[in-house]
Amino acid sequence: MKTIAGKLTLVGGGRMGRALVEGMIRAGVIESTRVTVINRTAESCQVWTESKLGVCVEQADPATLKAAVESAETVIVAVKPGTFPSVAESAAGAWAGRLVISVAAGVKLATLQKIFDSKSVVRVMPNTPSLVGFGASAFSCGPKVSEAQAKTVEQILAAVGVVAQVEESALDAVTGLSGSGPAYIFMIIEALADGGVAAGLPRALAQQFAAQTVLGAAQMVTQTGDHPALLKDAVASPGGTTIAGLAALEQNGLRSAMIEAVRTAAARSREMGNS
Repeated sequence: MKTIAGKLTLVGGGRMGRALVEGMIRAGVIESTRVTVINRTAESCQVWTESKLGVCVEQADPATLKAAVESAETVIVAVKPGTFPSVAESAAGAWAGRLVISVAAGVKLATLQKIFDSKSVVRVMPNTPSLVGFGASAFSCGPKVSEAQAKTVEQILAAVGVVAQVEESALDAVTGLSGSGPAYIFMIIEALADGGVAAGLPRALAQQFAAQTVLGAAQMVTQTGDHPALLKDAVASPGGTTIAGLAALEQNGLRSAMIEAVRTAAARSREMGNS
């Protein structure tokens, strides 16, 4: 994978920020020596130092933060939304001309432009499987983001999974589906394992088989490109065990519950963006 240009500064070295940086370094998107990580606490700095990734690690203060932003071509801001104004103020005047990438859910591009006093802002929605290299991320660009800058964002997110550029109006739906979706699947894995235990399997084996079943089914969808309904029908033979189980799922509303979960989470994302 081609490397991105210039230096990169990560503001907020939590789990998602670390997933992005580790993924980039692992995929060869950037050399570790061109990355600076700004952390709020000494403890967080210590965690990064002990990781031996080879990045520059600094504890946040206004002078250090501003210098790190000024030296970078790309800045990923991975802090809580309520912290954005103080982060922006600490490096006031340094944001213009840099690509500023926000990973905060619900914070709109117009708000980001105002907070950072920059038009080159990008809003991204990664998800937690990015931590293990199987993320599903979407991004939307501000009005002054160049084609080259958009390509940089795509390279960063592709290092931890699949990525798509979308209109900002679609990001709430992305949040409801892939952003919140891992939690839905964790619940399904837990329920499948509980079902296995109820049917007589040991807990550890039930959980292992439940997780592997979900993983295998997902791989079949992505690798074959077939519609999930076709793959489902191929498993369900007439009068067999699978069709009996599918009938039970329909009777108990699994399909409608999943649809409503995505719609409800997307609506909540819109509410957060409007507050």
